[in-house]
Amino acid sequence: MLKIKNLHAGVENKKILKGINLEVNPGEVHAIMGPNGSGKSTLASVIAGREDFEVTRGKILFEGEDLEDLAPEERAHNGIFLSFQYPVEIPGVTVTNFIKTAINETRKARGEEDMPANQMLKLIREKAELLEIDRKFFSRSLNEGFSGGEKKRNEIFQMAMLQPKLAILDETDSGLDIDALRIVANGVNKLRSRDNAVVVITHYQRLLEYIIPDFVHVMHDGKIVKSGTKELALELEEKGYDWVKQEAVL
Repeated sequence: MLKIKNLHAGVENKKILKGINLEVNPGEVHAIMGPNGSGKSTLASVIAGREDFEVTRGKILFEGEDLEDLAPEERAHNGIFLSFQYPVEIPGVTVTNFIKTAINETRKARGEEDMPANQMLKLIREKAELLEIDRKFFSRSLNEGFSGGEKKRNEIFQMAMLQPKLAILDETDSGLDIDALRIVANGVNKLRSRDNAVVVITHYQRLLEYIIPDFVHVMHDGKIVKSGTKELALELEEKGYDWVKQEAVL
């Protein structure tokens, strides 16, 4: 599904990614861990096509297609979803209207007509129940006055509605208490299937107690320096990142 080959990227002449190689197949969950400044969020942004980052070398292939010339919205229409670490507030635009627009723009890009209103409403109700979201939530302005947990739950709701092939969750656990974390993780687990894939970016092992990864990758100084199974996350929790840094230097 996703193949990253020798990816180098940066911003304003600052090199951040220094040779990333990664392959994600359908049905898999990959966790990317590492300390601040290691390049985790930059990797997520580059895959999603954020224009403030420049790819200087390497390729990103999604279902065999080179993403280099595709704008962020085209990548989204093709099935790539990025959950932001800090979702923006959009006053005056309700959660319902936002998701209606997102879904219908994707359908339009595929040459399809808008989703009928009754079908849209039914889908919203199904996903709200799945994620334990009160229906009053959908009449609120997007992210305005939302708690950290509400913002993250809304992102997972968007993921549930859009049904992407590849979901990239950038520090979804940031700022969540244990109850909100459990609800968000439970939503992600319910959306997993043999046809989609999830990349979870996190600092801490605690999220991986709820979302069990097939593979764990550790980033340091713009590179993936160690990969393993979920046991690697437990080892990181016990030893910290310094031992991985030392191995990378050696």
